[in-house]
Amino acid sequence: MPKRSDTIETVLLALELLRRIPRGRKISAPELHEQLSNTGHARDLRTIQRQLETLSEHFEIERDERSKPYGYRWKERASGLALPVLNEQESLMLALAEQHLRHLLPASLMKSMDGFFQQARANLGTGAAGKRGREWLSKVRVISTTQPLLPPKIRPGVFEAVSNALYGNCWLDVDYKNAAGKAKAARVMPLGLAQQGARLYLVCRYEGYDNERTLALHRIVRALASPHTFDRPREFNLEKYDADGRFGFGEGKRIRLTFRIDKDAGLHLLESPLSADQVVTELDTQFEISATVVETAQLEWWLRGFGEQVGDIRRTQCKDKQA
Repeated sequence: MPKRSDTIETVLLALELLRRIPRGRKISAPELHEQLSNTGHARDLRTIQRQLETLSEHFEIERDERSKPYGYRWKERASGLALPVLNEQESLMLALAEQHLRHLLPASLMKSMDGFFQQARANLGTGAAGKRGREWLSKVRVISTTQPLLPPKIRPGVFEAVSNALYGNCWLDVDYKNAAGKAKAARVMPLGLAQQGARLYLVCRYEGYDNERTLALHRIVRALASPHTFDRPREFNLEKYDADGRFGFGEGKRIRLTFRIDKDAGLHLLESPLSADQVVTELDTQFEISATVVETAQLEWWLRGFGEQVGDIRRTQCKDKQA
């Protein structure tokens, strides 16, 4: 394939920079250089600096020269990039993604997308054009099925290091303090990130071991991504890890669970079954529920939560643990 001309490369770089220059705050050439690098648009810093100098001369871009590195932003009443970069639907999708995927995307990617999030928020601002999209944000909500809890505080820099190491398949050096307060330093292979309610968990393997551990991010005291990469284990599957009940403190053991539950307490199980093979028998004042589930501590807590409304609990181990 023939190489694109320098002119086209220059135009594409200019467009990328114009799309990423924010309005409400300033951004520096090194920050833009990092954003472009994270999205695969490798350009040297000096080229970006020269391009920004040119753009600030021909567009309504303010350059703050009071300190280095210089900061760039669109002027307050500037029309910005006169291209239909994001329509209302795309702006709405990005606004929702920023709200709900912030901790499920690499920190470097979220940072590189900052210019687009800024534009999405501007498009859904006070103008009439974004009215329906702006209203939609107040019409939808994710509701917790348990007592809402505030998320535990994650130390500065930990999520960034963890997510970037996970994204790049890089070894991760961590200082971790478990629930009992015991501290340990280790090098781990990050394999997956999961959000469970208000908490974030890292699935990993300790260096020299081939079994998975789950670390709570708020218990990581320090994290540093190594420049050394690893080959991701082919046998590991985060979906299966979850299906085996690992986040519910289980070991993948499947059982046939049978119990009786008062009708008013168990009605929701007719609408949201415990498993695809659930069988329901209607009795006078109760339902008898039978389903194949993973045996976990979380299951025990769930059953106990019904108190005296649940009884006659029976468990039979399935022959095929992985079924």
